[in-house]
Amino acid sequence: LRDSHMAETLDSLARHLSKDGAPAKIVVWEHNSHIGDARATEMGRQGEWNVGELARKAYDGDTRLIGFSTYHGWVTAASEWDGPPERKRVRPGLAGSYEDVLHNTGIGNFFLPLRADTPARTALMEQRLERAIGVLYLPQSERQSHYFGAQLPKQFDAVIHLAGEGIAERRWS
Repeated sequence: LRDSHMAETLDSLARHLSKDGAPAKIVVWEHNSHIGDARATEMGRQGEWNVGELARKAYDGDTRLIGFSTYHGWVTAASEWDGPPERKRVRPGLAGSYEDVLHNTGIGNFFLPLRADTPARTALMEQRLERAIGVLYLPQSERQSHYFGAQLPKQFDAVIHLAGEGIAERRWS
């Protein structure tokens, strides 16, 4: 219901902001679980959809879905719905997960395009676990609460990987 509402709002904004036949350019910032194409995930195989899938269907060829990844660091999240925000240490990515694979490149922070047929895209096509941290972060049940199966190159057009500690320690204002 929430993703359908967000997609309808996006459609309304696109109609409102488009002028003289020129489509509006809109950037939507959402958690990966909303903006990545659900069809490439466990969620999609269970019959669920999200904004990323709906946007790709509605704006075929004009949509770019960009995901974010990190191996470890810090996050502000609650421990329960409607709970207070807490600063929590993010555990290192599970062995074999996309977070682990991207971390093990040793590159640090990087932008990885996934649309073109490249060796990197081919290597990442294997379904792996992917971590999703949103409003809640529950380290004590991380595998069950925050990981799902996905095919990253089908889910996103590109990924921004942030190495973790260095970026997370900065103070943003």
